Amino acid sequence: MLVRQGSHRNEKIDRGLAASLAAIAGALNASAFYAVGFFSANMTGNVSTLSDDLAIGQWLSALFYGGIVVAFILGAAVSTLIINEGRRRNVYAIYAYSILTEAGLLALLGCADLWLLAIWRVPVLVLGLAFLMGVQNAVVTRISDARVRTTHVSGMATDLGIELGIAFDILCGREPKTEARHNLTKLRLHLYTIAAFLIGGILGVVIYRAVGGYLLILAAALLTMIALDAIRRAKSTLSAPGTFPSDINR
Repeated sequence: MLVRQGSHRNEKIDRGLAASLAAIAGALNASAFYAVGFFSANMTGNVSTLSDDLAIGQWLSALFYGGIVVAFILGAAVSTLIINEGRRRNVYAIYAYSILTEAGLLALLGCADLWLLAIWRVPVLVLGLAFLMGVQNAVVTRISDARVRTTHVSGMATDLGIELGIAFDILCGREPKTEARHNLTKLRLHLYTIAAFLIGGILGVVIYRAVGGYLLILAAALLTMIALDAIRRAKSTLSAPGTFPSDINR
């Protein structure tokens, strides 16, 4: 799930990636909104609010929303730098190591949410989560060639609408039926991603209400298990007799 890249991935692998990481992203995003009233991954909404604050002269609020956007961008940039360096060094599980890094930082953020003074809790939680959502979105976008984007529901909803329109044309005979299988694959993937984000969001709020910041530590544990499993599989493949590094994508 976090090893094979681009065209070497299949529908099952992409669906697994979408179902797991989109659910975790949904849980973190929704629970953050429940806890402090800000979305950490909704850049469309955050930029819109930023523009509104700038227009009416709410400078401190504008600065904070601008900080959220910058944190998300920096997260994606740092994730890309890690991935690029790993690929240059032939670290074949570099995407998994990136998610493992996210998990470690998320655990620290969970501890901060539990123990920080209230005055620092909101900015640290929101900006920290925005950075980590940028990290995660860059990982899944790069490894799947942008087929999966776990925090970008607007994009997935757009893609879903496009595929529904294509499906309608196929049913009406205006598009070749040979495209039906490819169309169905994309429809399933986008539905899986949106549904996972939604269900993750519901569970995230329910769990946060029960255990508070321990939700972030739980999410970090899940990410760690996903990443370690991918690393183990990559090492197992590479250590098999007669295996070459290029075989890891087969």
